Amino acid sequence: MPRASTDLEIVSRLPAQPTSKPPLLFIHGAFCGAWCWDEHFLPFFAAAGYASHALSLSGHGHSAGHDHLDSLSIADYVEDVRRAIKTLPEAPLLIGHSMGGFVVQKYLERYSAAGAVLMCSVPPQGMLMSAFSVMLNRPRLLSDLNTLMAGGRASLDNLREALFAQEVSTDDLMRFLRLSQPESHRAIWDMMLFSLPDTRRIRDHLPTRRGAPALHVIGAEFDHLMPTSAAEMTARTYGVEAHVFPGMGHGLMLERDWREVAVHLVAWLEQLEEDA
Repeated sequence: MPRASTDLEIVSRLPAQPTSKPPLLFIHGAFCGAWCWDEHFLPFFAAAGYASHALSLSGHGHSAGHDHLDSLSIADYVEDVRRAIKTLPEAPLLIGHSMGGFVVQKYLERYSAAGAVLMCSVPPQGMLMSAFSVMLNRPRLLSDLNTLMAGGRASLDNLREALFAQEVSTDDLMRFLRLSQPESHRAIWDMMLFSLPDTRRIRDHLPTRRGAPALHVIGAEFDHLMPTSAAEMTARTYGVEAHVFPGMGHGLMLERDWREVAVHLVAWLEQLEEDA
């Protein structure tokens, strides 16, 4: 059920009956929108008793801002998250994928949250090393990403390589390609170098569970964009353990075995509630 916070698209799926479980707010990555969460995750978590909401950041999905996308910064995306949270009846846990994980970290520099999940996230050290890795090892993929940045279209093969390690149908790939879009150059540069998170302040804005921040880091074995080394570096930075899903790629929420990721997250969320 899409709804609007003035000019922001928020897609929500609610449990059949009210529950005491905390709401979830999902933040998408670059070139994407709230739709990527509504494929599987939002209905799954709603059925598990969690009010589930996905935000399309400014200039993405059906949110306003497409006409000035390149002027949008990570700080603008953080403001989107703040505004989206204000529309919810209760403060949510935050789940960010890729660029969305970086946005979640920047949000936590200034604001508190009950917990956060970083999925295949840009690490707090930025994405410069990952970008060099793609440039050296998968130059065709980097070329397609640059084409997307300029408003063009990626090839199906490179989209498959970027997001998937498991089997995916050509029909689904074509649909995902139609839904993909350019990304803000300014936001990319922010993640490269110019707006890196202050990890000390982030720790201060998260509660502690069993001596560690209420933060979960997830990676994927065959993630070519944010490799497992990035997930492990992120986890070390925050003093937690990374969980890496074997046989899966960057688009964890869209992979064939997405349910394994969702079930794992429910278990983590339930443990977080028990430890509170």
